[in-house]
Amino acid sequence: MSFTVESAQRAAASGDDRLVVADNAVIVLDGATAHDPAMPSAGEYVDHLAAELALSIGDALSLVDILAQSIARTAETLGIEPGLAPSSTVALVRVEPDAVNALILGDSSLVIGQRGGEVATYTDDRLAQLNLPEADLYRRFLKYGWGYSGRHRKILEDLQIAERAQRNRPGGYWIAEADPHAAEHALSVRIPRDELSWIVVATDGVADLIPPLGLSWSEVAQMSTPQLDALLHDIHTWEAETDPDGQAFPRAKRHDDKTVAVLHF
Repeated sequence: MSFTVESAQRAAASGDDRLVVADNAVIVLDGATAHDPAMPSAGEYVDHLAAELALSIGDALSLVDILAQSIARTAETLGIEPGLAPSSTVALVRVEPDAVNALILGDSSLVIGQRGGEVATYTDDRLAQLNLPEADLYRRFLKYGWGYSGRHRKILEDLQIAERAQRNRPGGYWIAEADPHAAEHALSVRIPRDELSWIVVATDGVADLIPPLGLSWSEVAQMSTPQLDALLHDIHTWEAETDPDGQAFPRAKRHDDKTVAVLHF
């Protein structure tokens, strides 16, 4: 089951991304705080969820079952309840003798490069597909040049309330939080090993900025760990110097946490 992993991370203010490289798997999480002072932080949530996933990723269970079990154990440990808890996107890649199984829950990206040159990108965009008015409002606010002001923060607070009302329910979107049944709604992919060349896993802090930088995923897939570090530095610099107010590329915050991992087969 030989494969190699190149990776890089760069934390923003929150530092809520997590990356775990196991013997047979890669785990990537991107946490979000519940904005309730009585609840654990996103950082604490993803620490526990990452640990639970790492403990069971080698078990003879499906990735869906492993994720459900890990969410349940994390919720029990932290004493959190659905609708009030921090949450996290989840991207799992498990390498098996004849195939690679992958799972995505939330808006991280999984990009698969096949030996024949084909490239397929998978992301869970169900939250974006809701087209919440508050999401459109904050993007228009930034596009018109108002920047990351107090008014912008208020719009984001309203957006978080609207998103929470749609979380882990039919017709809404699904995310790792306190309800293990969310795992049943993850996107799953299985690829024969002999068809694979590489896989890239990236949180949205990286994936969303690849197009503005004029890069392709095939180029990212050829980067070493130092080159991936440099890529994250370039993204941060672009955010800070080229588009500091989010006018060219409206995004919730100037800098997001950034995690990328490249698996070569």
